Amino acid sequence: MRCRILHESEGRIRVHLMQYRMTLEQADQLQYYLQAVSGVSRVRVNDRTADAVIWYLGGREGVVRALACFQYETCRVEVPSHTGRKLRREYEDKMFFLLVRRCITRFLLPAPAAAFITAVQAVPYIVKGIRSLAGKKLEVPVLDATTITVSLLMRDFTTAGSVMFLLSIGDLLEEWTRKKSVDDLAQRMYLQVDKVWMKKGRSEVLIPVNEVKAGDVIVVRTGNVIPLDGIVKRGEPCINQASLTGESLPVHKKPGSPAYAGTVVDEGECEILVQKELGSGRYDRIIHMIEDSEKLKSASESRAGHLADKLVPFSLSGTVLAWLLTGNVNKALAVLMVDYSCALKLAMPVSVLSAIRECSEHHIDVKGGKFLEAVAGARTIVFDKTGTLTKSSPRVADVITFGDRPPREMLRLAACLEEHFPHSIANAVVKEAKRRHLRHQEMHSKVEYVVAHGIASAVDGERVLIGSRHFIFEDEKVCIPEGEREKFDSIPDEYSHLYLAIGGRLAAVICIEDPVRPEAVAVIRGLHRLGFDKVIMMTGDSSKTAAAVAGRLGLDGFQAEVLPEDKAAFIRSEHEKGRKVIMIGDGINDTPALSEADAGIAVEAGAAIAREVADITIAADDLGELLVLREVSAALMKRIRSNYRFIMAFNSALIALGLFGVLPPAATALLHNLSTIAISLRSMSNVLDSSGRKAETDAYLPADSDVPVLTG
Repeated sequence: MRCRILHESEGRIRVHLMQYRMTLEQADQLQYYLQAVSGVSRVRVNDRTADAVIWYLGGREGVVRALACFQYETCRVEVPSHTGRKLRREYEDKMFFLLVRRCITRFLLPAPAAAFITAVQAVPYIVKGIRSLAGKKLEVPVLDATTITVSLLMRDFTTAGSVMFLLSIGDLLEEWTRKKSVDDLAQRMYLQVDKVWMKKGRSEVLIPVNEVKAGDVIVVRTGNVIPLDGIVKRGEPCINQASLTGESLPVHKKPGSPAYAGTVVDEGECEILVQKELGSGRYDRIIHMIEDSEKLKSASESRAGHLADKLVPFSLSGTVLAWLLTGNVNKALAVLMVDYSCALKLAMPVSVLSAIRECSEHHIDVKGGKFLEAVAGARTIVFDKTGTLTKSSPRVADVITFGDRPPREMLRLAACLEEHFPHSIANAVVKEAKRRHLRHQEMHSKVEYVVAHGIASAVDGERVLIGSRHFIFEDEKVCIPEGEREKFDSIPDEYSHLYLAIGGRLAAVICIEDPVRPEAVAVIRGLHRLGFDKVIMMTGDSSKTAAAVAGRLGLDGFQAEVLPEDKAAFIRSEHEKGRKVIMIGDGINDTPALSEADAGIAVEAGAAIAREVADITIAADDLGELLVLREVSAALMKRIRSNYRFIMAFNSALIALGLFGVLPPAATALLHNLSTIAISLRSMSNVLDSSGRKAETDAYLPADSDVPVLTG
């Protein structure tokens, strides 16, 4: 592709592609192509000017070479089906034409024509006000309709037009911000499944999901995402459909029942006859779900909306009172032109949605504003250990066998079982088998997953079990081979242990090295600094292992050898004490606690069902994102409180100035609407600076420092 260098500096180059016009699709293609080039850290492509700005590390030779080789026709790069570029262009165009239309009406058209257009534009506002009154509600539309109607009756078409213009800009900004936040969230929730088990005869084959066609049969087991739409052919699983329908309980499915892409098998397993191939409508269903979900509304948003409506009668009463006391219509109008409702209803949602967007820039996915409020107000935080406080990719340190069984064969069998139910420890077993070049073809019968315990199956007619000590020895009553008790007792305590049993006898203990994350100590200290006074770890590991980890990290407490219901019960006990709780986990066994917590946080690399149930997802490579999340949440609450103070003070001052005749109605209306837009634009900005430190808050905002007037 021919291009011309427009400007360059150290680590940055701006180029213009020599083409007449760049489509939105071409801009996305170029951006994702350049982002995949080694050494490129950031890319911005402007489709209007056909320019690309590229930030890179090291020399520019690789970037120049990539540009020279680029061709739209031959470029092989994966571009998401929804990148947000089309939505941004749509609202940029809407804003531009709104401004152009206002300039034409205000400055170019003759006065009679402008007055006629203003009157026509006023009809929808007046109709909304009448509908509100018909429903016996004195809400914001009534106030808007009254202001516009009075201005028209006084033949003040300029003021009426200005009010409607500013209201239109406010509505457009709110809609744009909300849709962008929803679009960003939907893209992050969009299905990301690389491979799937496909049924071929009596065996199963792991293949890329994009190779599955309509009519194929796939197998999905407990904790895994259903990657494609289809019909349950065999099995009776319980499927968690909350991500699409909002249903709180799993749905029991039978053969013939529909199965939807993106839902998760909560219990059991099933064979699904695929009806639709990858990418057939799931994104649109997610968008619809999010837009209809009350999860997007934080408590502050809801209270602000209710408060805005409650203030309408006072604004109307103030107008009437001003007219009765002064007998001056202009002074009464000056009061009517100003209200608290517009700014309250606009600034609060924009603040929350902008904070959600900002979190996404730090690789934190938040499903709704209410969860940011929960994070800001929580004092207790509960961590799962494996894959959360410890590295998400533990490794096998040793395979200790019993009964003269070969270590390689025991590892091969363990990998064969564990690959069906991915978790950090299961992944470690599968990776170790791969590292040792052990091919593990299917050699077992149906696999049964017992949540928080282990896996059961059968090989050559013998019952095979793999899982926790509790599952193997207490639930299944497995015995240790004679003469090998001493060997069993000498297994090192510093490792996590995975027990494999065949035919009721212990066959192997797989020792898992589960190193603590290098950033964990600093993160725990940071959480204490940011106001958490109870940082707890809950794990199914032994007390010795848990105590060693807790002491190393400086935790406030821990509980060992717990079951999923124990974690949820602890969170309920904290709620009974009046405390808000955050839970962080990555496994299937963490899902009850994630659901019970005020804000459940899942680690991205964890089980699919954990990510679906969780309210917030963080990237797997850095727990430091928890500190950013807390700071964003605290700064958001401070911004909301600051917005509230400004709205009340500024609009009260405008009312007073209008009442005493200092400002005419047109001026109060203009200043009121300009202040609303200004505070909304401010609310759209980030609350943290580029380094991730607080830009608006110097200290953690306590849980009880909620916005006082928003409690009504």
